[in-house]
Amino acid sequence: MTQRLPPALTPLDTALAALLRGVDPIATIELPLTEAAGCIAAGTPPLAACPSCDIAAADGWALCANDIVGASAYSPLPLTTAPVWVDAGDAMPPGCDCVLYADAVEVSGPLAQVLAEGVPGQGVRRAGSDIAGRAPAVAEGHLIHPATLLLARTAGVEKLSVRQPRLGIVNVPGAALTAHMIAEIARAAGLQVQAREAAARDAASIAEALGDLTCDLTCDLVVTIGGSGAGRRDAAVSALARHGDVLAHGLALQPGRTAAVGRLGPVPIVALPGSPDHALAAWLALALPLVDRLSARQLRRRMTLPLARKIASSVGIAEIALLAEEHHAWLPLAVGEWPLQAIARADAWLLVPASHEGFAAGTPVDAYLMRE
Repeated sequence: MTQRLPPALTPLDTALAALLRGVDPIATIELPLTEAAGCIAAGTPPLAACPSCDIAAADGWALCANDIVGASAYSPLPLTTAPVWVDAGDAMPPGCDCVLYADAVEVSGPLAQVLAEGVPGQGVRRAGSDIAGRAPAVAEGHLIHPATLLLARTAGVEKLSVRQPRLGIVNVPGAALTAHMIAEIARAAGLQVQAREAAARDAASIAEALGDLTCDLTCDLVVTIGGSGAGRRDAAVSALARHGDVLAHGLALQPGRTAAVGRLGPVPIVALPGSPDHALAAWLALALPLVDRLSARQLRRRMTLPLARKIASSVGIAEIALLAEEHHAWLPLAVGEWPLQAIARADAWLLVPASHEGFAAGTPVDAYLMRE
């Protein structure tokens, strides 16, 4: 069956609003730290202070700074009691507030003398200096990254509460490269990914793969990859119409014009084009906001820099520009059509609204980072 795009393209904002309508954050789950990286935190418990007491930050002699004022190599200060040797990580002995290196104290039998002064806190890691008591590992709605896991492990936490949307992918034959790219991007974003491949490019085969996916798995969102255009062998949207509801097909978005959005029962679905650039653009403009809604994520990180050269855009079409950071400015790499090398080189992306003709050189623009 041949698909035909409507003569009037649906505005991106309209399609996105229809896709997000009725979508709420998913339930939280607990994951081991080894599986939580890249997920969105859902209220982590307060961590215990670390260190729990003052500890030595270096190997040496533990002393009280006030007791060794004036000590030097020219005027050694005898000690009335033997000093205590500590290794890095040992709890500081009572009454001691500094650690001197080995050659700062001479010990001869029962006699000891100090050859240098110390200051309170020298060679000491204070209680709570690494983790303040009652602080969470990461704020709710924020990304869990390796530094978050370091805090959790240091505090003895074994699991974190997260939201991890479950993504189902239906790959239409002929779009394997794009399917691999989207799956890898989704996993890096913390999604749980399950994939099915349609037996052929016809509507019946794609509809069967959609049915198998939704019957076998519990998905929070679904994407199809390939077959969303107007060619003779493009049938993904026809399959969606058989199995669910098509909310919009043919978007005022470049790249990504042939993408579609719909519903499989209560589950939102995005039909991505098979071309890598069009699929990635539709993923950024449509799927990412959906993922953020499902995971209750706070706003994604953006960076404001001036444009190294102008970006020209067509009024009436939302266009996505790929940007690279060069000399503290955003250098436009591609607008509308994206070579694969531009995708690989891009540091950020910028959505030029349909109401804009673009941006002049030197204009500060707020771009989303490709990799956080």
